[in-house]
Amino acid sequence: MSNKHLSTQFDNELSGISTRVLEMGGLVESQVAQAVHALSTFSGDVATQVLKAEERVNAMEIEIDRDLSTIIARRQPTARDLRLLIAVSKTIANLERIGDEAARIARTVQRLLNSGMSSRLRLPVADLEFECELATRQLRKVLDAFARLDVDAAVDVLRQDDQIDQEFDGLMRKLITYMMEDPRTISSAIDLVFVAKAIERVGDHAKNLAEQIIYIVKGTDVRHNPVDTVESLVR
Repeated sequence: MSNKHLSTQFDNELSGISTRVLEMGGLVESQVAQAVHALSTFSGDVATQVLKAEERVNAMEIEIDRDLSTIIARRQPTARDLRLLIAVSKTIANLERIGDEAARIARTVQRLLNSGMSSRLRLPVADLEFECELATRQLRKVLDAFARLDVDAAVDVLRQDDQIDQEFDGLMRKLITYMMEDPRTISSAIDLVFVAKAIERVGDHAKNLAEQIIYIVKGTDVRHNPVDTVESLVR
């Protein structure tokens, strides 16, 4: 078999892996949006759909990881190709964890419904929806950046991460105020604290994905660096 044919086959395998990562990312993005929709509408059916999607996300992670191991063993890639495969492995792990956060929100909805608390809940659910919108927008943007291996878009995701953190901090202050003013809200408010934290972690995982894109393209590990430093490293 010619080297050219082997190269084409390898490129096709890499392309196939990237396509499946984006498919997994789309599923996870939908899962997060559905989880918060389940909370805002107190829909047990939607929460159940989120948990079912979690099973598919977990299966996709295992399938893609297995195929990555096979490709690395058979092709023994180097340089940028190897960086891509390593980064994809970390990317699907982050996506799977985002799915875990969505499932955590769905289980919270089920617990609120089972306890009858949902009918008495008078807490800032709308604020959670806004935080979720920010997080899913970040996730969508980073998946698009992954598809195009766009470093500038990845840096933009890193730059906007603080916005989700600020929204989370503001929501925490609001929930604490609710609990101080009406102790009856403490149990449900604590549930919403965990939901808000789960959404904030979605933003953190989107940030991790952005760092992996930079690693693929530039070969530079930018983790644990402030955005200004990252920008100077990728120029």
